[in-house]
Amino acid sequence: MGRVVLDTSFAPHDEGELWASLTAEEARRLAGLLLFQAAADEIRVRGHVLTVDQPLPDGGKDTAPTPVELFVAAVASCAAHYAGRYLDRHGESREGLSVRAEYSMADDRPPRVAAISLTVMAPALPARREAALRAVVSHCTVTNTLAQAPEVELDIRCVTDDEAVRETETSPG
Repeated sequence: MGRVVLDTSFAPHDEGELWASLTAEEARRLAGLLLFQAAADEIRVRGHVLTVDQPLPDGGKDTAPTPVELFVAAVASCAAHYAGRYLDRHGESREGLSVRAEYSMADDRPPRVAAISLTVMAPALPARREAALRAVVSHCTVTNTLAQAPEVELDIRCVTDDEAVRETETSPG
């Protein structure tokens, strides 16, 4: 076998043009990587696609963050968003703004995040502004949701593969 040629013809100006030429080994490696990635789960939110996976010891392929890591990242990114808005509103620079998140899992059952620690690195602020920044960041939407946990309703439906793709779409309310 010589080479495997992929011709996608994905745009009018690309019709009939060679898109990629791979040796058989390269094609096998590409197919393996695509199948490897397909093992991860995709979540669709407002037209965006997020990929989640599990570490190798937990049966995953470790190709993407875990749902728990995305959960902690949601807390951190919400804090960063609120901090950035505060700085903008008060004419302060966002330069150097970052949020670091660390978490620990509970030792008992059920499995869950036991603690999240956020460190907000912000530009130097007067003491009164620093206290106000802390107050604003501590009340971001995700943190507020954790403080007043929502009801979680679970509905399980057995569907065909085509229906399953549509069912993974999420939207507010």
